[in-house]
Amino acid sequence: MNGFYSLKSEEQEKGTSFKQSFKLVKGEAWKNSGEGLSESSCCLSVNKISYTVSERVGPWWDLPSYKKRWTRQILNDVSFHVASGQIMGILGNSGSGKTTLLDAISGRIGNSGVLLGEVFINGRKLKREEYQDCFSYVLQSDNLLSYLTVEETLTYTAQLALRKHSAEAIKKKVSAVMAELSLTHVAHSVIGGRVFPGISGGERRRVSIASQLLQDPKVVLLDEPTTGLDSMTANQIVMLLAELASRDRIVIVTIHQPRSELFRVFSRIAVMSRGELVFCGQPEEMVDFFSQCGYECPEYCNPFDIYVDLTSVDTRSSEREAATLNRMHEITSSYQRSGIYTGMLAKIEQSLQQLDKATIPFKSKESPSGAAKLEVLLRRTARNLSRDRMGVLMRLSQNLIYGLFVAFFVMRLDADVSKGAIQDRIGIIYQSIGASPYTGMLNAVALFPALRAIGDQESQDGLYSKWQMFLAYVFHILPFSILSVCIFTSFLYWTIGMNPDTLRFLSYTAVVLVPHIIGELLTVVLLGVVQDPNMVNTGVALLNIAGILLGSGFLRGTQQMPQIFQWLSYLTFQKYSCELLIVTEFYGLDFTCNASQPLPGACAITKGDQLIEQGYPGALSRFTLDFILLYAFLPALLLLGMISFKIRDKINRH
Repeated sequence: MNGFYSLKSEEQEKGTSFKQSFKLVKGEAWKNSGEGLSESSCCLSVNKISYTVSERVGPWWDLPSYKKRWTRQILNDVSFHVASGQIMGILGNSGSGKTTLLDAISGRIGNSGVLLGEVFINGRKLKREEYQDCFSYVLQSDNLLSYLTVEETLTYTAQLALRKHSAEAIKKKVSAVMAELSLTHVAHSVIGGRVFPGISGGERRRVSIASQLLQDPKVVLLDEPTTGLDSMTANQIVMLLAELASRDRIVIVTIHQPRSELFRVFSRIAVMSRGELVFCGQPEEMVDFFSQCGYECPEYCNPFDIYVDLTSVDTRSSEREAATLNRMHEITSSYQRSGIYTGMLAKIEQSLQQLDKATIPFKSKESPSGAAKLEVLLRRTARNLSRDRMGVLMRLSQNLIYGLFVAFFVMRLDADVSKGAIQDRIGIIYQSIGASPYTGMLNAVALFPALRAIGDQESQDGLYSKWQMFLAYVFHILPFSILSVCIFTSFLYWTIGMNPDTLRFLSYTAVVLVPHIIGELLTVVLLGVVQDPNMVNTGVALLNIAGILLGSGFLRGTQQMPQIFQWLSYLTFQKYSCELLIVTEFYGLDFTCNASQPLPGACAITKGDQLIEQGYPGALSRFTLDFILLYAFLPALLLLGMISFKIRDKINRH
């Protein structure tokens, strides 16, 4: 390739055209392209892939238009053939169907539309459920954990995919992949993110590619791997992919605005427009084909830009759209009548006739057990989040900070009912139960969406199920939640002077812990089925407010509420937690009334037992049952979360 670059520069200095320069070096450029491999270890044939979706015309509130549907053709009879050692670049403007084509090949396309066509590996037709086991797919976005190093990221991925290997074998595999993608020099550097710097954008992209290579795939699909990178880094990424292809792999990449130097790097180039394959062949064939169609590549111009523009449909006006659409169809028809297209169909037919010798090259399938995957996910989550020092500090101190505000406001609880002794205690209980879920909710909204994005990608790669990632997160938060609540209750309980009894303090702590965990658990459960964290944030807040109104008995006594609200109150954790804290604080507590002229009824209650019987009749006899029912919310939400993420799994797959 170095010879190619130097020759290109010399030709440019002499003033030759791009096509002339290309012809001078084409023999050298294709020496290792893989086109002439007679005994290729793997070949991929895609035959007449079509995909149509049916969409509703109008929004749900406009019933007449909502009932109407219109069918849109996303892909239309796309066929091509690629062999080992080749890298294929798919070009096209936005909306041409490039990403949908990769989704269809990899089996990630949804069931919302109709997918037709066949995919063959070594002449053997693949079933839809086998796509995931054959192809590795690198998405356009790099979903990586910010606080892990490059080596740790790849090691955890290898442990999820290749757990049956020994630790030494996994270490060697990770080292080999890092060496193959030139990542050894940043092996101990953190990935980084928006808050703090880490490795460069090009290195992040190579880490994403390396994660896919750990299972030794023969076919690697990449969606816009150069997006967001400068032209030099993008060039390096494509050159690296070409090297990967030369090592007995098939690499298919969608690419946007590549540099002209990359023209000779690709073994095959496909141009798409409006879901149709306008051209697919070798770069040298591409130049000749468009020239024969009357579209010569101007001197010193990038052929990628010229040919993509020629085949794009201009929708700025109906006249432009009709003219450019007609031109695109003319070029497509010329391609389908050409010897290039006929030769490609012949290669597909030839591969189908070698079934007796061919096998399907599946990725390494030595996945560990479910318990082993959960253990790896838990270790990975704990290591990543524990390195976020500010995040850990906030998780442990946010309840304490709120407790400081409450303590500063109340200062010290009094025993005199004329000075608000009862009202102050009820207010403390209300704040302990009402505010605790919000801190848990804020934790989940801040931390979980990033883990969810990674879980979506890795579950589609077949590494684990989403509910396993959910459980790993839940097990990780428990120690933080317990410690955070213990710090909060230890400070608040003794500082403001609540009932000075150790067992009551432990009961108070055990009760306050549950709303905090429920707030975070409920948020994570909803994040399983609702994509937008802001909507989940609002939903959890409203549910918490509704639970306080129905179950606490502070705004209105349970006995005075309508019957339906009384029934609904049994579904709220606030009912049980408030009853428990009322009993814990007021049982056996005596008050004084020292006002010289007390208001009417101000001294009516001088014993805590009176308040319990008036506001929460029977609460003393239900103390143990309330504890059991309160803690029953945790396994119930855990089960609901597993169901939620199994639903998400099905939605993403279908």
